[in-house]
Amino acid sequence: MKKKVLFLCTGNSCRSQMAEGWARRLLGNTIEAFSAGIETHGLNPLAVKSMAEAGVDISGHRSKLVSELPENAFDLVITVCGHADENCPFFPGPVRVIHHGFDDPPKLAENAASEDEALKHYSRVRDEIREFIVTLPAIVP
Repeated sequence: MKKKVLFLCTGNSCRSQMAEGWARRLLGNTIEAFSAGIETHGLNPLAVKSMAEAGVDISGHRSKLVSELPENAFDLVITVCGHADENCPFFPGPVRVIHHGFDDPPKLAENAASEDEALKHYSRVRDEIREFIVTLPAIVP
């Protein structure tokens, strides 16, 4: 039976979406990945582009609230930003909640002079998230 893992971020627009995409791609045979936000900010197009450059298609994802997810008991909830960690909702049952924060690509790229320059920030964070995702089998309860 696959373990259910939720990646939680503030707006479910970038980091949590990337994490879900990587988890589905790399660990889809053992993990059922979900992502959601405390708020919804829409799917970030540069996150989609950055993931596509790495061969992962998240273009069909959408920004969603945690309350929109199926009534599933998660085995693991991972907050990927400080705001989500500080405002993490209560999850019933024997769920493990951990925090593993990543830099915010839109914030890093806000003064970028071009899309290519902005994408460098997204790609760095994308790769850091991938490195974390491959460690999940040792973390998931």
